[in-house]
Amino acid sequence: MYRTSHIIKKINLNDYILNYRDPDKFIVYCKQCNRYNACWACPPFDFDTDMELSCYKTAWIIGTKVDIENKIIENNKGWELCTSLTYRIIEEIRLVSDKKLLDLENKYPGSRAFFAGTCHLCPFGKCSRIKGRPCVFPDRIRPSLESFGFDVSQTSLKLLNIEMKWSHNGILPPYFVFVSGFFTGAKINEIKW
Repeated sequence: MYRTSHIIKKINLNDYILNYRDPDKFIVYCKQCNRYNACWACPPFDFDTDMELSCYKTAWIIGTKVDIENKIIENNKGWELCTSLTYRIIEEIRLVSDKKLLDLENKYPGSRAFFAGTCHLCPFGKCSRIKGRPCVFPDRIRPSLESFGFDVSQTSLKLLNIEMKWSHNGILPPYFVFVSGFFTGAKINEIKW
């Protein structure tokens, strides 16, 4: 149905912040989303993201490119089929990538994973944040790069050399790109994916 490939780039975190982060711009988009203040992985946060980022020196950016077979694109036209398959692909990719990122956190204590998109641990609209309760999965939830104000579209285009594509008019794109991150102070020569 699809093939995955990965591109991993290492960048000095200060350079990544300088060239790819604009929290004032991206909080506007976050506020327009129905997960704003309704999901523990999304803003507003109860901590200062600038202070949080100051703990790390290096950003490892992981791009997962998902090439979709032409016959799958042809057989899944229309919003309902397209949306259903998109969510299925997201779930399958995130199951693998989220686990790998959490494994990296365990291997390098004091590091932070950033997942490719919002939280999917609770069913949509069922996050405990809506009722003012703590997260039920605090050991497994992580923010996205976007939620900290990073431009993942430009990250993908300029750092990973892959233009992001989206579904359009109920037709799947030829590929998706998932951008996640791993920020650390540890000296790591290579991240194997």
